[in-house]
Amino acid sequence: MTQLSIDFDRYQLDNGLKVVIAPDRTVPVVATNLWYGVGSRNEPEGKTGFAHLFEHMMFQGSANVPKNRHFELIERVGGTLNATTWFDRTNYFETVPSHELDLCLWLESDRMGWMLPAMDQAKLDNQRDVVMNEKRQHYDNQPYGDWSERLQRLVFPKDHPYHHTVIGSMEDIEAATLDDVASFFETFYIPNNAVLTVVGDVDIERALGSIEHYFGDIPAGPKPPSLPGRTELEHVIGGTVRDLVVADVPLPRVIMASRIPPYSSDGFATAEVVRAVLGMGRASRLYRHLVREQQIAKSVVTYAYPLLTGASMLLMWGTGYPGTDPALLEQAMARELEALIDTRQDEISRAISLIETDLVRTLERVAERADLLSMFDLYFGDPGRLNQELDRLRSVTLDDVRAFVTNQLGPDNRAVLTYVPEGSR
Repeated sequence: MTQLSIDFDRYQLDNGLKVVIAPDRTVPVVATNLWYGVGSRNEPEGKTGFAHLFEHMMFQGSANVPKNRHFELIERVGGTLNATTWFDRTNYFETVPSHELDLCLWLESDRMGWMLPAMDQAKLDNQRDVVMNEKRQHYDNQPYGDWSERLQRLVFPKDHPYHHTVIGSMEDIEAATLDDVASFFETFYIPNNAVLTVVGDVDIERALGSIEHYFGDIPAGPKPPSLPGRTELEHVIGGTVRDLVVADVPLPRVIMASRIPPYSSDGFATAEVVRAVLGMGRASRLYRHLVREQQIAKSVVTYAYPLLTGASMLLMWGTGYPGTDPALLEQAMARELEALIDTRQDEISRAISLIETDLVRTLERVAERADLLSMFDLYFGDPGRLNQELDRLRSVTLDDVRAFVTNQLGPDNRAVLTYVPEGSR
């Protein structure tokens, strides 16, 4: 039976920066990964979208790095880089030939410690326009593009940090000022709110010396403020809530979501197994019954959101064919949810094996390994938790699954978002 055993050393600089180093001399590459404890959940009303906007601003140069030079310098040495924003965090990452580790550390430290001197109104205006255009392109003007915005509003109440999307509102983004952005940086982009992970072909002592050299002089900041709004939630929505959208979409689609235990709870492993039984692979229940046998859906998707605050979300969606009655598609999907009460042990074993395989393949890549080590340190203060992931999955029992279905997947905990093509009603 496969066991995870990723060796790493963990340190903390005097300024509070957490450091994880995991040597792997297999190939001469190294991945750096920097997680900041800030995401859309940290944004108060009227300031939505700031975490994502700031992800863009972080590539606009710092005291010693001109605008867009970060990309140029990394790609010039054959490396790759990017950044993402999520509900609970923002991350920045590079993968380069191992002898270029210092380049990554210098670039990340310069924008952590010395970004404000390079920030100006022209850069803010430019990136604000970029983000607003991204929202138009991917959310407002794309078929089904506003699904996450609509679904989050159904699942999470207005005063909860997950009620709004990561991209934020156009009004809030447009109203962002230079002072707002500077205050956001000083509040969250501080070493004592970050985890830096280095994975790959490195010598631990030399890497730690370089990290201390580049990051050690950056001063710690005040402890970030508490999350805005309420963070505790009832474990169920309290009924079935709906949103019907008649729009310029090619096919009918039904999206269902339920509140589930947060990622930090023991119950999330059960949610992952249920998600896999329901929709992971072509032998899953949704694909087998709705796509192959009933042919009421063209495609199906399931996903368990790894969210931390109060509750998370399990979703599934089915996309129909031209002329599919969305009411019948919804009924078929609801039947599959309710039928999970009869889940068999062999289905659970298959689901766990699929999740295991996916995780092990992910960990083969140094960049993904670095990302997960950063995540477990930032979320739980324990990067070694990664080595126990398979044990958590394997501990899920048939009774756990059936209790989860009873408690979390009934009509008292269901959000239904339905898209209907214009002219087909």
